[in-house]
Amino acid sequence: MIRVSRWISIAMLMTCSTLVLSEFAWNVAAINAGELKSADGSAGTSEADRAQPFAPLSDRFADGSTEEIPDFQKHITPLLGRLGCNGRACHGSFQGRGGFALSLFGYDFQADHSALMEESSGRVDVDDPDESLILSKPLDADSHEGGKRFDEGSWQHHVLRRWIESGATLDAGKPKALDALDVYPSEIIFANSDGTAQLKVIAKWQDGTREDVTELCRFQTNDDSIAIIDEDGQVAAGMYGDTHVVVFYDNSVVPIPVLRPRSDHGSATAYVDSTSINSSDHMIDKLVDQKLRKLAIVPSGTCSDADFIRRASLDVCGTLPTTQRVREFLNDSSPDKRERLIDELLDSPAYAAWWATRLSDWTGNSEPQMRNLLPIPEVASKLWYEWLRKRVADNMPYDKIVEGIVMASSREPGEDYETYCANMSDACREGGEKQFAQRSSMPLYWGRQNFQKNEDRAIGFGYSFLGVRIECAQCHKHPFDSWSKQDFDQFAKLFSPIRMNRGAVAPDSLAARNKMLQKLSGSDSLEKKKIGMLLQGAGKLIKQGEVAPFGELVVNERKPIRANVDNDPKSNTNNKKSKKQAKKRPQRRVPSGIILGEEVGITLDKDPREELMQWLRAEDNPYFAKAIVNRVWANYFGIGIVNPVDDLNLANPPSNADLLNELAEQFIEQDFDLKWLHRTITTSQTYARSSEPNETNSSDQSNFSRHIPHRLPAEVLADCVTLATASDSVGTQFRSELKSLAIANGKAQGRNRRDYAMQVFGQSTRASNCDCDRSDSPSLLQSVYLRNDIDIHRGISATDGWVNQACRDLGEAGPTAIAMNNVSTKVTQGEKSRVRMIEIAKRYATLDKPANQSARKQMRRTYDKIAKRMMSFNFAAPKLDELAKDPESWTMLTTIAGTPVGPNSLDATDEREKANESAKVMSLDDIVDDAYLRSLSRFPDEEERQISIAFIEESDSLASGLSSLIWALVNTKEFVLTH
Repeated sequence: MIRVSRWISIAMLMTCSTLVLSEFAWNVAAINAGELKSADGSAGTSEADRAQPFAPLSDRFADGSTEEIPDFQKHITPLLGRLGCNGRACHGSFQGRGGFALSLFGYDFQADHSALMEESSGRVDVDDPDESLILSKPLDADSHEGGKRFDEGSWQHHVLRRWIESGATLDAGKPKALDALDVYPSEIIFANSDGTAQLKVIAKWQDGTREDVTELCRFQTNDDSIAIIDEDGQVAAGMYGDTHVVVFYDNSVVPIPVLRPRSDHGSATAYVDSTSINSSDHMIDKLVDQKLRKLAIVPSGTCSDADFIRRASLDVCGTLPTTQRVREFLNDSSPDKRERLIDELLDSPAYAAWWATRLSDWTGNSEPQMRNLLPIPEVASKLWYEWLRKRVADNMPYDKIVEGIVMASSREPGEDYETYCANMSDACREGGEKQFAQRSSMPLYWGRQNFQKNEDRAIGFGYSFLGVRIECAQCHKHPFDSWSKQDFDQFAKLFSPIRMNRGAVAPDSLAARNKMLQKLSGSDSLEKKKIGMLLQGAGKLIKQGEVAPFGELVVNERKPIRANVDNDPKSNTNNKKSKKQAKKRPQRRVPSGIILGEEVGITLDKDPREELMQWLRAEDNPYFAKAIVNRVWANYFGIGIVNPVDDLNLANPPSNADLLNELAEQFIEQDFDLKWLHRTITTSQTYARSSEPNETNSSDQSNFSRHIPHRLPAEVLADCVTLATASDSVGTQFRSELKSLAIANGKAQGRNRRDYAMQVFGQSTRASNCDCDRSDSPSLLQSVYLRNDIDIHRGISATDGWVNQACRDLGEAGPTAIAMNNVSTKVTQGEKSRVRMIEIAKRYATLDKPANQSARKQMRRTYDKIAKRMMSFNFAAPKLDELAKDPESWTMLTTIAGTPVGPNSLDATDEREKANESAKVMSLDDIVDDAYLRSLSRFPDEEERQISIAFIEESDSLASGLSSLIWALVNTKEFVLTH
């Protein structure tokens, strides 16, 4: 027996380097024969908690003489899993291996037992256990394709043999219920790269028994660069950072945090000095900084105002800020200007437009999947989008928005079928989206072609509102969560009563619908087979200003089914005798389904969506609030607290569970207020952090210690190009009307020119409403598009583009006019150059400190190039050092010979006045500033300004230089990425 103090690291008991157990509640008194004992025997409050766990099987079956009979569910199935028998690469694959198939990871106990006991298979021979193939083949590396799995006489061999010789039974009835899977330690903190730690896993069953099942578990690491775990559950430290190791046993999945701080102190108190992290009372900052201290990570500082206004504008609204707004923001010295900016952005129409597009992604607004749902093509997606946009603009609570989709009804309260069709006919006409948006619900969600099967609805519903990927459970138990195939099937049943397609109508609507179809056909008779053809032609009525028939959402309430129909597929209820017998039999209970992860069934004799919606908005719902919080968070940080954002499962835990839980709880308390959520995130210091890394956070990708630059979404990037290259007047119009911007388009990828850009940059296809439908990955095609696509060059050279505007501001012709008339007088060019050289001399004189030498060198190079051009026009130019002493002394343009340019050559006075008049509108410095402000939302630094000006002045024409400048800015990483 080893005596230890209360807080000593258990790593000392395991001969590993320092390990901290931040939540380990045991007073360890002894570790004997694999049993973890508490010092006072009262670690828990119940009898089950106080009972000592059974020792591991390796102890109990060490010599094969035990009388204990292994349990198929508790021991045999997980042992086969540990041996690799039911894995994907072996008998657990879909087609099995060698004619022998097991359920993946062994979660279908009945099917696996039947497969093992299959007659004449020889897999299990209770009469002669040693002849059983599950014993003999794993012992022989030559005959077994999977190689040797254990030794004869090993504990694994004894367990399997004992089970076989005792009859190889499977307990009848439901599988045993596992109450809890306790893993010790519950958190691992390594002090250095040599650290190791052994996990200990205790299964607690519903009958109160507890057992050490460590050697029956499967283990995995979520990041093997930070933590490596072997098949026995021993964890080894890797590089700095944090991750989780995951324990699998029966239907339980338990993640264990593993942290490797950037500290050499070797203890859990090795936190960063509190002075290195700016104190903040903001809820998000407290929880993020709490995690950073545990990892000894110092967060980056606050980003610049220029970075913040660009970042916030693109994240909240999906649009670039105007140059005027950037100037105002940078000149504003108010301490609350960032908070006021966020409020301004949240009240803008662009906010509603962009977030309606994001909600369209998540809910699956796909025009191709609704092509035959309404009489007029390409209308359904617009109606869906506008319905969402209005609710985002009105800041309707998120649960109410979802309720309008989940609980949707085609007809408004009190609306008969004829009125419904009249209103929908109006909605399908030009501009009818706003009328549709006034309707209380949005049934189109249920009418998509890829959303008609119960299984597809269960999967899509999980993506949209739960943020989970449950499709794996459609075939087998989910490998990363506790959902079984039965759970999936029961959940899918809930959607069976719902029907929505073009031909579906409620019973009370059938007569009215048929009357409309008779009018359309021109006949009093109506053949059933012609109904579909007539509905296809209903669009003509709408175009003619008439009312067309529409399908509607119908909930078919399920009635009780006679027992003989359920239990005897051969029964014939059309037979009089069968009918008479059926009436005598009792009715079974109404068909029902079960909400994912719940136990109580929902009967299908009424609309099941009401209870489904109640479950969604319940405070203890494990998915609903977290899913939207996580998605919104990912929009602002480029990565979710859970990532991928629609893959919430036990084996993929949050990087900061406290943060996600707190945000979700407060979101619910705030009545699902979306603007509250956006405002809370964007007003935090965490959101405002710089992207500049420091020594401690350069490798951090998941703890939000710095802003991680990420590529802009497809719609946002396309609009950035549009707004950066458009003139001020066009940009103002686009921002005001929004209809020309991709963020307000509302539809998925199409086939026109603009849709090509969306495709290149990974706009969501909305094929499955999984977040994987959108791609943020870079590609060569994206670079080619920005550099050389005709759309880019058309935007730059457009007559209503920024280049033409800038040329007019400088008094010169733009790209189009230059092509027709590329003539400019030497005097005008010379006078403009003189004005420019004076500006350079003035700035050159102010930058006389050593730190400004680089900028001075660049100015000198620019000045000399302009002077050389002046000489080619036969104009004189003073040296820069001389002019810098008194820039105002150069008052007149002269020839190299010293002759003033006067009436005998050209009217110098008039030319100077024209040049000065155009310079008053905007100087070249101002133009360069404007180019940077409209594209990068910041002023250029001095070196960037000088390089830009020099390039423009060296170009063949002003228009050519400006075109190249804005093209270069659009092609920078700074433009394409958040920063």
